[in-house]
Amino acid sequence: MFKFIFRYFHDIEIAVESIISNKLKSMLTALGIIFGVAAVIAMLAIGKGAKQEIMEQMKMVGVNNILINPIVQDQSSGGEEGEKQAKKFSRGLSMLDVEAINETLPSVKRISPEISFNSTAVMNGVKYTAKLVGVSNDYFHLYNLPLVSGAFFNSYQEENGIQVCIIGANIRAKFFSKVDPIGQYIKFNGIWLKVIGVLQKTTVSLTGFEEKGVNVYNDNIYIPIQTMLLRYQNRALVNTKLASEASSNVFVMGGFGGGMGRVLSGSSDAGSDLETNYNQLDRIVVQVNETEQITPSTEILSRMMIRRHSNVKDFEITVPELLLKQQQRTKDIFNIVLGAIASISLVVGGIGIMNIMFASVMERIKEIGTRMAIGAKKMDIVVQFLSEAVLISVSGGFVGIFLGVIMAKIIEQVAGIMTIVSFFSVFIAFGVSAAVGVVFGYSPAKRASEKDPIESLRYE
Repeated sequence: MFKFIFRYFHDIEIAVESIISNKLKSMLTALGIIFGVAAVIAMLAIGKGAKQEIMEQMKMVGVNNILINPIVQDQSSGGEEGEKQAKKFSRGLSMLDVEAINETLPSVKRISPEISFNSTAVMNGVKYTAKLVGVSNDYFHLYNLPLVSGAFFNSYQEENGIQVCIIGANIRAKFFSKVDPIGQYIKFNGIWLKVIGVLQKTTVSLTGFEEKGVNVYNDNIYIPIQTMLLRYQNRALVNTKLASEASSNVFVMGGFGGGMGRVLSGSSDAGSDLETNYNQLDRIVVQVNETEQITPSTEILSRMMIRRHSNVKDFEITVPELLLKQQQRTKDIFNIVLGAIASISLVVGGIGIMNIMFASVMERIKEIGTRMAIGAKKMDIVVQFLSEAVLISVSGGFVGIFLGVIMAKIIEQVAGIMTIVSFFSVFIAFGVSAAVGVVFGYSPAKRASEKDPIESLRYE
């Protein structure tokens, strides 16, 4: 048994000596495998990173969420369609819609209205542009937003429009880097708000989803929806006659509560919207109990909202999770194509190994004849040349793995793409490189073993 093992171990030693004595040729032979394995690992790392990023994004946009956004149209330039819409009056998205959805749709798990606008937060003379968002407590559960300190709004604060707020991580870093923000006050658009909670920082990129109702949470200040309606803006308080004559684009705004009634003018964004946006809410977020209920719930919501808005299609219903899944499918196809292209490099590398090994057989015919003349069997010759091919391939695989990990890190740093190198991808790449050595090395090894020893000794 030991003699058998030692015999073939000696064949492998001869293969190693041959590789060492021809370093340059062996290195050039392995280049195809090196770059092929590196490319496969890098592509799999990009695919794994993209999948992980999509999963994190799904958590951030909320599972089973349905967004209802207003469509703000300038009816004065809408042509014939605009004239038809102008004859009908719709109050737009309002708190009444929230109540109706909550009472009518049995699949609703959570629901939150949302009003937001950009302006300046001020504290101790420091200014910072931020977004103020009026929401209900359900909002933080809809979007999986945990607190690092403090508490969410309580029922008293929500019902009575108390001037409290929950701030994002960037707001804390800007104003409260050296003190505990809980219990401190921050002024936003001329009104003081008491900080009662701080959200955990998120590093997930949601670029492209802002227009679909997904916020950049770190820069936001959250207040109860009633606080927004009482202290800042309530677009439902418009003159009905002017609202029905939408083509005039003239709206009268009002506010109330604590002697703070006014037209909102502190925000340029909000101020420009007042002329055309008559929607009380900027969006409504509805979460259903099960994923299977998303499609039927969306259809029911669409019909229900059309009826409530007097057949005026002044809203849009979107499902971010479905958009992300569609994006994931697109990325999967892209990653498969990239992986296939990278795998071609391995095949080309394998063909290179086979060609070099065939050339090596022709160069070493006398060596083969000598070994067979002194007692080497055909299997010894096969093991020798097959070992040489596999060792070159596996060595190239090791170098390729190292290079692939470096490539993945460089891509992440330079291109800003999340990459994750998994043990599975390394195992696959290494396994493929070894398989390439066996598959493409066997034919030259077999051909070498079939050489006639007498003819080989005569070969010049």
